[in-house]
Amino acid sequence: MPSVSSSSAVSDAGGPVPSRLWRDGDFRRLWVGQTASQLGEHTSLVVLPLFAVLTLDAGAGRLGLLRAVGQVPILMLSLFAGAWVDRWRARTVMVLTDVGRTLALGAAAVAGLLGGLGLPALFVVAFAVGTLSVFFDVAYQASLVRLVRRDQLVWGNSALEGSRSVAQIGGPALGGALVSLLSAPIAAAAGALFFALSFLSIRRIRRIESLPTRSKRPPRVWRRIHEGLRFVVSDASLRTVCLASAAFQFSSAAMMTVYLLFLPRELHLSGTAVGLALAATGPGALLGSVLAARLPHRFGHGAVLVSAAALGDGVFLCVPAVHGSSAVTVPALLAINFVFGTCGQLVNVTVMAVRQGVTPDGMQGRVAATITFAGMGMTPLGSLLGGFLAEEWGLRTGLLVTAAGMMLSPVLMASSPLARLGRALPVA
Repeated sequence: MPSVSSSSAVSDAGGPVPSRLWRDGDFRRLWVGQTASQLGEHTSLVVLPLFAVLTLDAGAGRLGLLRAVGQVPILMLSLFAGAWVDRWRARTVMVLTDVGRTLALGAAAVAGLLGGLGLPALFVVAFAVGTLSVFFDVAYQASLVRLVRRDQLVWGNSALEGSRSVAQIGGPALGGALVSLLSAPIAAAAGALFFALSFLSIRRIRRIESLPTRSKRPPRVWRRIHEGLRFVVSDASLRTVCLASAAFQFSSAAMMTVYLLFLPRELHLSGTAVGLALAATGPGALLGSVLAARLPHRFGHGAVLVSAAALGDGVFLCVPAVHGSSAVTVPALLAINFVFGTCGQLVNVTVMAVRQGVTPDGMQGRVAATITFAGMGMTPLGSLLGGFLAEEWGLRTGLLVTAAGMMLSPVLMASSPLARLGRALPVA
């Protein structure tokens, strides 16, 4: 599922978030830091591929490989990250990963300004940023549960997921504009600055996190990973989330690889136009955050999940029908990405609330990592498939096939107990 402001800060009853949550300085610091981190991540996700395509003239195969290199840490390290985060303070993990990503993108910016940033260096930077992002993403999800009360999770998630919407607006647009108007090194430097801002905010969190009691002889990491896997497999809702997420992320990664080639080469869009088209998911996601606080409690969580996933994934079947660089091309892409962002955010917030509700505190990191592993772990393979299909079948056919594959996700949800979830969330 897709692959998260004030407009999203609403309660499950439709009212505003209680002022006491926003008066909580530690929550605000987490929110600001996570927003900055997401901006850095989304900027780099656009900057590195556009640098490869527009500056180094990388073909479909190399672009697919570059995206896969940045995504393979999800497959390799997600489960270990979950086991680690459950035993350490999330604040420490987030601070260290912010420092690492600042240094990685900063080094890329310097190398680019000196004319030494080639594809091998891009592979190294993409792998480093991807690895550290795995640990940060697991840590911030676990951190929220440790910072706020259970009855504030929906509100807190709405705010944090809304910050990802801001990143989806600002990151791709800023990255594409900087690459097009200035240079890839400047765009990489902007990403490094966002990670530095995240570091400065999160390191100021003062509250001591309540961690599960550690035994004198803690279980080995493989045993802890197995506990997380077993818990997810034994719960019908979490099991379905894993399967649907895997189907979506695999097809979405393949589709996005073709999409990033389709926009500049088939539709002849500039880097700025590409960034603008991708950024349209952001305003949609803001709307999705508002709807996620209202619709599940009115129509039921299951009904909202299935319908939003079907509409959001299905809208990309319209992209292969877009032709030329006429005045209607960019508005059409903006509309498609807006619908995708709205429905995707609605699914994201609802799924996260379900996942956190059914998971005990001591399992939050491992369950989040297991779902990330099952879903996002498929993205490297999807990216490679997208590059292969673009080369062998052409951009339009490859785009149609991969977009159709995304529809497997709502089908899996519709045929599972997840579709029957009502208005009230299950509680661990």
